[in-house]
Amino acid sequence: MDGASTAESIPALRTGTARGRWVIAVAVLGSGVAFLDGTVVNVALPAIARDLHADLAGLQWVLTGYLLTMGSLLIVGGSLGDHFGRRRVFVIGLIGFAGASLLCGVAPTLSMLIAARCLQGVAAALLVPGSLAIISASFCPEDRGRAIGAWSGLAGVATVIGPFLGGWLIDTATWRLVFFINVPLVALTVLLAMRHVPETRDVNAPHRIDILGGLALVAGLGGVVYALIEGPSVGWAGAPAVVGALGTLLLVVFLVIERRSAHAMVPLAIFRSRQFSGANAVTLAVYAALGVTTFLLVVHLQTDLGYSALEAGASLLPVTALLLLFSARAGALAQRIGPRVPMTVGPLVIAGAMLLFGRVQPGRSYWNAVFPAALMLGAGLALTVAPLTTAVLAAIDDDHSGLGSAINNAVARLAGLLAIAVIPAAAGLAGVGHALDLGHGYQRAMQIAAAVTLVGAALAWTTIRRSFPVGRAAQRGPEAA
Repeated sequence: MDGASTAESIPALRTGTARGRWVIAVAVLGSGVAFLDGTVVNVALPAIARDLHADLAGLQWVLTGYLLTMGSLLIVGGSLGDHFGRRRVFVIGLIGFAGASLLCGVAPTLSMLIAARCLQGVAAALLVPGSLAIISASFCPEDRGRAIGAWSGLAGVATVIGPFLGGWLIDTATWRLVFFINVPLVALTVLLAMRHVPETRDVNAPHRIDILGGLALVAGLGGVVYALIEGPSVGWAGAPAVVGALGTLLLVVFLVIERRSAHAMVPLAIFRSRQFSGANAVTLAVYAALGVTTFLLVVHLQTDLGYSALEAGASLLPVTALLLLFSARAGALAQRIGPRVPMTVGPLVIAGAMLLFGRVQPGRSYWNAVFPAALMLGAGLALTVAPLTTAVLAAIDDDHSGLGSAINNAVARLAGLLAIAVIPAAAGLAGVGHALDLGHGYQRAMQIAAAVTLVGAALAWTTIRRSFPVGRAAQRGPEAA
């Protein structure tokens, strides 16, 4: 299995062996770095704002720069791994992520920090799809579900640790350590990957990779997001209008490229499936609301309610706990009764949580304001996430399950990107200045997030099948989720 063997044809690792455990550990460490960075940076935003004199639009770019490049290039990253070797591309992504993290940590200005975050997203697009692909390609079929389950559970632990670790680093030292801590983690992961992970590639992968489509998507989304973030504060008559129009044009070009290319990054024919399109629309709605809620809530808790970074980071711990405890059970329930009901009820519960978060105001304690909303959000996500993943995989044939999962993950990232760009402006939060006083616009933003989630519930009820077809992709959904 060393060298350039193709685990597509001879997957042989078992979860109970030392070699198998090492591969899982490397995949968890690699993806965990990217997941950890996402949760940690949210907690660091108020400290970044104070140190680099950033307003709300600047903080939006700190998040959206990362989500933009990562979400747009995830599928390209997966294709590069299939073609050139998953371990090789995974390691390149790790090294790039460490270099970008160093640039983030030493950034003297907000502009340099945003540029470094965009580079982080490019590197994450190489390593994140590779982490799961390495497991899928390396383990024998009968152990693959167990290995994926171990990966997802341990990656969830990294998500739990992130806010605690980030809050502690920020309160005791500086927000810059949030980025510097990635470097030793990456060094360890690269060492273990080169020593223990077999090289795998897809022998049937197309020889051409849709780089042009990926670049058109990044540039198009970048232009639209720039207009949405900057337009409300600086006006629509100048650069935001021009850049936004160019971005829209490039998105149209992206669709033309994908329609005509024989090696499209996103084959548009896959969306002919009503359930696949519907499940991705639900993903867009739910993750848009989730992205803007976690962004604004953590800033609101620190700037308006006086929470420390550690306290703000720990405030959503009940959400992660409920996800870890009940996601697998929700996946099993969806397998028995079909995904439509849990994918409808889950967003309804999440919408209620958004409304409760909107009532988090100065003078209210954590236990009577934040905690009930966090419990409700965790319950709603637990009902939604595993059935959603299962519905995506069940909607397409087994040969396209990897592509379907990659598209769904990209939609989730891009949903957060667009929501963070749009909803604050729609709620009247644009141009609030360096003080980051969210004021009454915070509650309005939570109400908009709740409305978006209700749209997701309606889409689930009208587009998702009542039951699963019997098939390998459907059966592996709860494990993968």
